[in-house]
Amino acid sequence: MDPILLPSQHASSHDLPDDPAHLDAVLATAADDALAAQQPDGNFEDPAADDDVGDMGLGVISLLCLARQRGMPGDPAVTDAVRRGLDFFLAHRVFRRDNPGEPFLRVRHSGLPYARYMPGDGEHPFGDWPSTVWAMLHAVNVLELGEGLLTGDQYAEVTELALGYWRWLTEASMFNPQQTGNQALGAIVAGLMLGRHLGSVSRDREGKRVTTAAMRLYTDVIRPSRVTDRGFALPAEHGAGHDQNYLPISLSFLAQAHRVTADRLFLDDAAEIARHLDCRLSARGFDYGGPRYSEQHCGAEGLLGLRYFGAHLATDLGRYLGDRRVAYYPAARTGAPSGHFAFTTVWLYQDDSKWHRTPAFPVTTSYSLRHRAASVSLTGSHTPYLIDAGRAAVIEPVLAGQHGIGPVLDRTLLTRPLGPLRVRDARDGDVVARLVTKAVVTREQVMLRVQQLFVAEEQRMTLFAVVPAAGCEFLAGLPYVEETPDGQRKIVTVAEPGGAPFDLGTPGAVLPTDGTLHAGSMAITSGASLRVVNPPAGRTSFNSPETIGLTQEQLAFSLADDPRGYGNPDAGWHRVTDTNHVLAGPLPSSPPGSSLFAVRYGPQGDVPFTVGVRETTDGLLVETPEFSIVVGDAAGDAAGDPILRLSRYRPAAR
Repeated sequence: MDPILLPSQHASSHDLPDDPAHLDAVLATAADDALAAQQPDGNFEDPAADDDVGDMGLGVISLLCLARQRGMPGDPAVTDAVRRGLDFFLAHRVFRRDNPGEPFLRVRHSGLPYARYMPGDGEHPFGDWPSTVWAMLHAVNVLELGEGLLTGDQYAEVTELALGYWRWLTEASMFNPQQTGNQALGAIVAGLMLGRHLGSVSRDREGKRVTTAAMRLYTDVIRPSRVTDRGFALPAEHGAGHDQNYLPISLSFLAQAHRVTADRLFLDDAAEIARHLDCRLSARGFDYGGPRYSEQHCGAEGLLGLRYFGAHLATDLGRYLGDRRVAYYPAARTGAPSGHFAFTTVWLYQDDSKWHRTPAFPVTTSYSLRHRAASVSLTGSHTPYLIDAGRAAVIEPVLAGQHGIGPVLDRTLLTRPLGPLRVRDARDGDVVARLVTKAVVTREQVMLRVQQLFVAEEQRMTLFAVVPAAGCEFLAGLPYVEETPDGQRKIVTVAEPGGAPFDLGTPGAVLPTDGTLHAGSMAITSGASLRVVNPPAGRTSFNSPETIGLTQEQLAFSLADDPRGYGNPDAGWHRVTDTNHVLAGPLPSSPPGSSLFAVRYGPQGDVPFTVGVRETTDGLLVETPEFSIVVGDAAGDAAGDPILRLSRYRPAAR
């Protein structure tokens, strides 16, 4: 089987060079390539593009204006190319006649200008609203950067065009018809930038009117429509919240809104998004999930927001795995800049914030623990769904339609809390632990108080679970991707150390081990037994013969309501009925009538580890070669709070 690569998760965004000399060299190359690719009629668009066409040419022009401002030689040919490109755009890409089939107009035959997603009549009019937002953002950048490159008539026409775009977006069309937060935020930023620009050219009254309308839309329309996940308010994307591609883009819009207005509201709202993203991202910057792009990561579009708010929160948001194919600007198939999303490139060049690459390790957030090379991310009910170590990741497996990593009893995953749960953190030196205590219920309606413990070290993540019932197993995750020079590669075989590859796509096959499993570059080790069980055949089983060649996102889309790309892949993923199961057995020293589990995730080279367990007056004492923990009775202390003590073993002084 050919390697299966996630198409857009390549390397951490903050590893891209961003010193001024490098950025200027990148921009100079982009400008040269754009000039070389300009068509005889002045058009700067990608001739092979079949969507996102309407804003392309104006975006390229904005990049040429930026290059000229940053020191590009004042060759008259550049001025001529910009003017010819703008003439083409104004003549052929500004539409005033309603697009046939446009379903969201509030005012028919308004005559106001808009941009089309695709130039032809009736070709996907659903995309005209965001294309007009993008075109307006380019237009304002051209106004701010293009003085001296544009003729006086062109400058005046672009000014009126930007105003017309704003009116079409807010008067002629429904606002935010796709219910997509990043598009709505883009429109707000476009209005704020236009208002600022009009004020700078002695059109104060118009500028204040636009600025006031933009702020009102933000406070009265966008903010009330936010959705909450894990306690964080997020802009709604296609009817849901977090989206792998769009959320960093929203951060870039909010960064620019704050840069334009200095309004604390944008800073605080973006901090909510950034903290949520920080919770989700693994130690290496991997994540998945979203209502439109489940595991597609953006490139240049998210750099500003990740850098701006990583610096603001003093966290390494730049570990986010970005798309290196569009590292600094989206490119056409010719290699020249396409112009699409060029406004984020312009803003990145104008901003002087710095990447925050080294937070104070270990890092604990409300829904994650991580150290330098290991992490666990938790759902809103504190169920693990993503573990990263050894440059690889396991994600939540699915057992009979139940998702999560945790103990299993009679094919019931004991992770769904029956009411509130309790959390306690502990730290000793550079080792950090979190204890989660939940009341859960079995299929026999028996309530169990389940304790799950996560311990993060620099290279390893260890999970423990205590279940007051015998006969349990521990569902330890679905091996999914490992890091390669080409990006994240799907794991399709696992093996015992030194053993033959075990095909994860063989229905019903079982691999028993001596306690260690190599999953890509990760070693999963158990303090007791460990085995792999493959799912049955079928399109709702992940890694069945029908789905072994698919990524998580591809299978999720195939099971979504609308597999063409507008359905919710998160909903599709929750229609998966089974995946491969890595199952750990209970420790032989588990207390009578209980099941205690210990599973470690780390780099290859890890071997089965010894775990000692004994009951003490303070609770259950669990000892490993690196640390010991005391887990108190599930009832907690006198106030019901969990009892957790952590002791890291330190090498003896020589």
